[in-house]
Amino acid sequence: MPMLPFHQVDVFSSVPFKGNPLAVIAGADGLDDDKMRAIASWTNLSETTFLLPPKDPAADYRVRIFTPVRELPFAGHPTLGSCHVWLALGGQPKADAVVQECGAGLVRIKRDGARLAFAAPPLRRSGEVEPDLRGRIARAIGIAEDVICAAQWVDNGPGWVAVLLGSRSEVLALKHDARVLGDQSLGVVAPWDPARDGGEVQFEVRAFMGRGGEDPVTGSLNASLAQWLIGSGVAPKRYVAAQGTVLGRAGRVHVVQEGEATWIGGDVATCIAGTITI
Repeated sequence: MPMLPFHQVDVFSSVPFKGNPLAVIAGADGLDDDKMRAIASWTNLSETTFLLPPKDPAADYRVRIFTPVRELPFAGHPTLGSCHVWLALGGQPKADAVVQECGAGLVRIKRDGARLAFAAPPLRRSGEVEPDLRGRIARAIGIAEDVICAAQWVDNGPGWVAVLLGSRSEVLALKHDARVLGDQSLGVVAPWDPARDGGEVQFEVRAFMGRGGEDPVTGSLNASLAQWLIGSGVAPKRYVAAQGTVLGRAGRVHVVQEGEATWIGGDVATCIAGTITI
């Protein structure tokens, strides 16, 4: 029976078990769709990725991203984790930046020492949230509507809508009722108060998946939040966001805007390296 390289990595953390886990299977060009879906269902992680030869000559490798129930065109922590494994297996980029091919197209990934960062994809939908949805969001997270400082569509593929609250303590105290929003995924963000919360992080983030639980650390959401917050003047062009605190994680997302590009960076720790029997 064939065996393929298998890695399980922790993304957005340099410390194992404090970020968001990802399974990565290399040399997957012999696997069909059904086999990929079956493996992703079996790992039962939020995402499992499969490394393949690129179809686009501009790309260094191609990745397919599966949740336990569906395939995604793009996701943030799978992008960084997959690139980390590709490099660890000896991948050599054609240029300074690594170019990943995925369902959403080509994604640039740059290296800053051991840390990787991807260029945030453009928003597919932006603008203020409709009054009815804003009210349902408030009910879903158990707060009064007037506590919401701002609410925006920040959809870069997964359908994100997000709200800005006034303090980190408000974000950490939220109780989410997934039944209220149905399939709608929700991001919540608030600034840290340097005097009360410390100065090493500037924002606290939580991500609630449609009809699902809370995601530990979310690259796609942080990418779209950065474009909103920096574009509206709420955030500086360089900041660090914390995520996963309520879940016992210590995710750190490093955001830098350079020119027209917004880079979403994080450390990756390898937890398991071996083979998987197919």
